[in-house]
Amino acid sequence: MMESIGKKKRRLRCSFTPKFKAEIVELCRRGDRSVGQVAKDFELTETAVRSWVRQTEVDDGERDGLTSSEREELAVLRRENRRLRKDVDILKRATALFATETR
Repeated sequence: MMESIGKKKRRLRCSFTPKFKAEIVELCRRGDRSVGQVAKDFELTETAVRSWVRQTEVDDGERDGLTSSEREELAVLRRENRRLRKDVDILKRATALFATETR
């Protein structure tokens, strides 16, 4: 019992299918229930549901922002950039090492 003192409860991070998200967004867009009520009915966080609605509006051109495909492309490019920076750093270190050995 004493071990749990000071430890925060963490909510498990769930992933949902695009189809499920689309159905939740559609329920919110119908207007017969609020976003909060839809979230409560499906035991989801209101923040997540609002995020799905907002992203759908961006994807549909109703709101400014990065579309889902643009976000995905950006993530891929950032990963590649990070990898290339590491490669360059390794090459710089190797060059410095070879330069000191040849002197």
